[in-house]
Amino acid sequence: MTPSIILLLIVTYFGMLFYISHTVSKKDSGNTVFFTANKNSKWYLVAFGMIGTALSGVTFISVPGEVGSPNGEQFKYFQFIIGNAIGFIIVAKLLLPLYYRMNLTSIYSYIEQRMGFYSYRSAASIFLISRTISSAFRLYLVVIVLQRYVFDYYTIPFAVTVLISLLLIFLYTYKGGLKTIIITDTLQTFFLVSSVFLTIYFICSSLDLGVIGAFEEVKNSNYSQIFFFDDFIGSKFHFIKQILGGIFVTIAMVGLDQDLMQKNLSCKNIGEAQKNMFSFTAIFVIINLFFLSVGALLYIFAAKNNIAVPLDLITNKPRTDLLFPEIALNHLTLLPGIVFLLGLIAATFATTDSALTALTTSFCVDFLGMDKAENQHKANLVRTRHMVHFAFSACMFLVILVFNTINDSSVVGMIFRVASYTYGPLLGLYAFGLFMKSKKVTDRLVPFICILSPALTFLINDYSKVLLGGYVFDNELIIVNTLITFIGLWLTSKTVTEKYHF
Repeated sequence: MTPSIILLLIVTYFGMLFYISHTVSKKDSGNTVFFTANKNSKWYLVAFGMIGTALSGVTFISVPGEVGSPNGEQFKYFQFIIGNAIGFIIVAKLLLPLYYRMNLTSIYSYIEQRMGFYSYRSAASIFLISRTISSAFRLYLVVIVLQRYVFDYYTIPFAVTVLISLLLIFLYTYKGGLKTIIITDTLQTFFLVSSVFLTIYFICSSLDLGVIGAFEEVKNSNYSQIFFFDDFIGSKFHFIKQILGGIFVTIAMVGLDQDLMQKNLSCKNIGEAQKNMFSFTAIFVIINLFFLSVGALLYIFAAKNNIAVPLDLITNKPRTDLLFPEIALNHLTLLPGIVFLLGLIAATFATTDSALTALTTSFCVDFLGMDKAENQHKANLVRTRHMVHFAFSACMFLVILVFNTINDSSVVGMIFRVASYTYGPLLGLYAFGLFMKSKKVTDRLVPFICILSPALTFLINDYSKVLLGGYVFDNELIIVNTLITFIGLWLTSKTVTEKYHF
């Protein structure tokens, strides 16, 4: 895989996306289409396309890389995936019916009706900050791969690579929005899923392994332990911690996230939206198991061919994120390299384009009120939406540049660590609204509670070994953040005689 071939592949790939975008948006590029796709999406297209959005380049590279991490992580991530599956079911049964019953465009409108203006803006702000950071992290991962294997060859600076990537995404999403994303994500998920299975095939062929032989090789390797039950206090990998973290991170990052819920709300009715979620859950679990298998096979292949984990060019430390691209692009034949690159691009850009659309929707609806009847006929609303779309692209650009200067760990770990702090208050707000129906919050105090909660959570995590007898937090830290927010809301609320019914 020469840099020229990779560059040609990228240009061809984006040419396909631009063609789809032009075809979808040439008839109607108004705000209703952008925000809701006219609520006419097919549930099976949404379900399949959501796989690409939910997985991203992080799953594609970081999850296989972490299988052989020096920390001994192996298949422990699958415990987290089991928690994810439980979380998806809770979202389908508890939150989706609420959103459809209230006929929401932005899911944060629920907080406005339940708690008030300041609570509503707090919830929307949390999403905007959280999603901008997490999506920037995801895009960062694919950009460093492109930089290392393509753009360094042409001596193009890292910042320019990021700028080109975001500009391409902006150009094919700013008109059609969600309607375009439903179609492009279906295509990109096809490339992603195909690349997983084909990569396994190519590596097995290189190792002279059949299906049964590959299964036995992975099972008997040092990489395949799934369940960890030792040292509940001191280990991050313990089964209970991973399951709980998976459940609550999923409820927050999926059920309370405008990005993935916006796709669900584009279905015709709640029945189709739930079919979408259940189908998506089954595929999601299976695909992640295959990603972990890819990781084990990569490390087995590397050991047999004396391939070292590539070093980070900044920190000079082994970087497991880069093992997959190193083997696919430099140690296999041309076709596996092309398959890998298509999967990586599909996984990452399916996530980023969807996130940009959701961020634009949330800001336009939650802060500019574009869904309100009195605003829908104002002039230049589409132009304003384009400006918002561009502004979030610029924000991602800046976040990636900052992250590139400070990151020295696996991106998948960083994303969920950040989510524990940023999504916790959002989960606390919804939990209070849904389960404390006889309580009314002090609306003006909610923004302060949402700021204080992550700060206290950070201190608890930092001193957990001292305060909690050596306890070490992992993704279940989001539960602590949620509880602190919930308690803060409860302490500053008052009891009302008439219960809320939503």
